Amino acid sequence: MLLNFAKYEGLGNDFILIKNLDGAIPLTVEQIARLCDRNFGIGADGLIFARPSASADFFMDYYNSDGSLAEMCGNGIRCYTKYLVDEWLTDKSTLIIETRAGHKQVELVFDGGKAIGAKVDMGAPELAALEIPVRVEAEKAIDEQFTFGDTIIRATCVSLGNPHCVIFVDDVKEAPVQTLGPVIETSDYFPQKTNVEFAQIISKDEIALRVWERGCGETLACGTGACATLVAAALNDKTGRFAVIHLPGGDLSVTWNEDDGILMEGPAKKVFTGSIDVK
Repeated sequence: MLLNFAKYEGLGNDFILIKNLDGAIPLTVEQIARLCDRNFGIGADGLIFARPSASADFFMDYYNSDGSLAEMCGNGIRCYTKYLVDEWLTDKSTLIIETRAGHKQVELVFDGGKAIGAKVDMGAPELAALEIPVRVEAEKAIDEQFTFGDTIIRATCVSLGNPHCVIFVDDVKEAPVQTLGPVIETSDYFPQKTNVEFAQIISKDEIALRVWERGCGETLACGTGACATLVAAALNDKTGRFAVIHLPGGDLSVTWNEDDGILMEGPAKKVFTGSIDVK
């Protein structure tokens, strides 16, 4: 089967985009993982099918790089919306995108008539432990103690339609992302696994962040992770309700409004297009 695709990136968080409006492209978990493999496939942090929606402009059919279904991706939704415009699937500059984490409003940002990024209304964060979900005795996991073998940490858990465990560290460059990240991701505390954020507070409106993504490993950027981190920082009185989040791939601007809604703004870029034979 010959597939046409486009490769996009948002702050180095990269995605394979495939037009699948009629649902006629049935890829298996193994095939998606192979396409996302950086040695044997195209290479990406995730794959997104462009699909129609009965309740929004389009549906974002998103998969992690291991082929597992995912609810939503903040960097991915910016890339997806730009892809829809680039492929002439819509002439709108503001779209409602259906995701497995609900409907999101996305407003494209233009420079010289060209879409260069987007502002995304991410909705309100979920803090209830049962809804995230995270197994703790408290109703909310804010500055909660967790034990992983001999390691004891304090973390704040937030859902943006997908679960996040935010840990504040003194030096993000030295954070144990590669070792502790996968342990937390797959621990019994998180029945649906979790994304793990290691965050260093730079100032009241700046945070340095590294993310271990569920089903992907460490990535250069994570939009929902940046949003969850701002919420966690504000809840712990470490920042206000706006911050520039410095990720390895670049910066995201995140605002947690007084009405509880979160706005995220960042870039999106087409890298290349091509075709690949999928077996």
